[in-house]
Amino acid sequence: MISVCMTTYNGAPYIRSQLESILVSPLVSEVLVSDDGSSDCTVEIVNSFDDERIRLIQGPGTGLIDNFESLLVVASGEYIFLSDQDDVWLPNKVEVMLASLRDADLVVCDCSVVDTQLNVLHSSFFALRDSRPGLVRNLIRNRYLGCCIAMRRQVLRYALPFPRHLPMHDWWLGLVAETFCRVSFVDQPLMMYRRHGGNVSSTAERSCATWATRIFWRLNLLIALISRVLKVKNKLDS
Repeated sequence: MISVCMTTYNGAPYIRSQLESILVSPLVSEVLVSDDGSSDCTVEIVNSFDDERIRLIQGPGTGLIDNFESLLVVASGEYIFLSDQDDVWLPNKVEVMLASLRDADLVVCDCSVVDTQLNVLHSSFFALRDSRPGLVRNLIRNRYLGCCIAMRRQVLRYALPFPRHLPMHDWWLGLVAETFCRVSFVDQPLMMYRRHGGNVSSTAERSCATWATRIFWRLNLLIALISRVLKVKNKLDS
C-alpha cells in the first residue's frame, strides 16, 4: 500500500494540477491532505475531487514541520511518499521510486526546477545542489528535498517523534535514514519542482538565515541524531 502525504496552506493556485498528477498512478492507495488553516479555497478544491483515495485532514495549525509529522503518524501505507502542494509529478514517478525501494529504505529522486508556468529553470536539482548520499555532507548542506522523498514505513521507527527545533522535516528524515537505514538517490527527474516566490520551503534558494542560526540547526540535528542512536541502542540492549 502506498500513502502520499501532502501538507497544504493557501495552495489554491496549484493544488489541483498537483493532485491530478498524483492520482494518475493506480499504485497510489491513499492521498492524505492535511490543511493547516488555509484562508483561500484550497479545502474546497481538495473536496471537489471525486476520488475515494483522497482524505482531507485538519492540520495542527502549528506550521509545516508539525503538519508533516502529524501526517506521518496517521499514514497507513507500507510505502510513504511526501508531496508539496504546488509541484507536478511525472506519470512514472511512483513506479520508478517503488522499484528503487526494493533495495533501499528511503529514496530521493531528481527533479527539474520550474517556474509558475512550468518553464524549466534548472533541468536537474541534483546537478544544482550536487546531490548524493553521505551523512556528513548532508549534515553540512541538506540535499534531501522532501517532495522528492519516498520511504519504507520502517524509517518512521527511527524518525518519529520529531525532535524539537528542526529546521526542516526532510533534513531530519534524510539524516535518520543515513544513520539507521539504506538510502538511494535516483538520478532521474521524476517531477517538476515549482518555484513561485510563495513557497513554504526555500530549498532551491540560498538560505537567508544568519550563520549563528545555521550553526544552531546543525548542532541541534547532530545532538538529536546522537540521542536517537542512544535511544535505539538502549532498546536493543533491554
